Amino acid sequence: MRGMLAGLAAGLLALVVAYFLGEPRVDSAIGYEEAHSHAHEHGVEAVSRTMQSTGGLATGVLVYGVAFGGIAALAYCFALGRIGRFGPRASALLLSVAGLLAVYVVPFLKYPANPPSVGDPDTIGKRTTLYFLMMVLSVLLAVATVILGKRLAPRLGNWNATIAAGAFFVLTIGLAYAFLPAVNEVPKDFSGTLLWQFRLAALAIQLTLWTAFGLVFGFLAERVLAPKPAAGDRQEVTAGATPVAH
Repeated sequence: MRGMLAGLAAGLLALVVAYFLGEPRVDSAIGYEEAHSHAHEHGVEAVSRTMQSTGGLATGVLVYGVAFGGIAALAYCFALGRIGRFGPRASALLLSVAGLLAVYVVPFLKYPANPPSVGDPDTIGKRTTLYFLMMVLSVLLAVATVILGKRLAPRLGNWNATIAAGAFFVLTIGLAYAFLPAVNEVPKDFSGTLLWQFRLAALAIQLTLWTAFGLVFGFLAERVLAPKPAAGDRQEVTAGATPVAH
């Protein structure tokens, strides 16, 4: 429950970023698509663009944030105590950073987000499969990296083991980048500035979501895992202390 609440709070912040940074780029990309579509029909939209960019966006981001928070909290419970002697807050933030890198940044660098009008509709199934394959590989290799680092630590020391495990992750991800097919379906006359603004906005949304979740959930988790004594409890402890004779 605390994970879902933290996910909701993080989703609210991500919604603000998505509305002010992402939606203007989506509108520009839709304008490009309409201007270059030879078969564009001026019919009645099932869902208006205004509803998509407000109520639809809010519903999608917040529902995603709640589900994301619940799943991340389960992963946190499993990882707690297994990734080192970190406190609740540090563990939450560390898990968020690792999750951001493994779940989003690594796949994003191979298959970055594209705005509307970029991509062949006939290849959407292939592109989706490749993206999720890259994401699964990234997560599995991240888990393998942590296990490898813990196995090497007794023999190499924490510092050398961390470097060796990190090198393993970079090498294996590089091999995945090299062997998985590339996807480049950006129209030649599409604005490069708009494309990178959209991709940076998508990255900013995920960065906000993961970082905010790590901070909020770490605070909520600490209150359960390492509660501070109440004022009354501290007074009782002080009153019950045995005076020392001078």
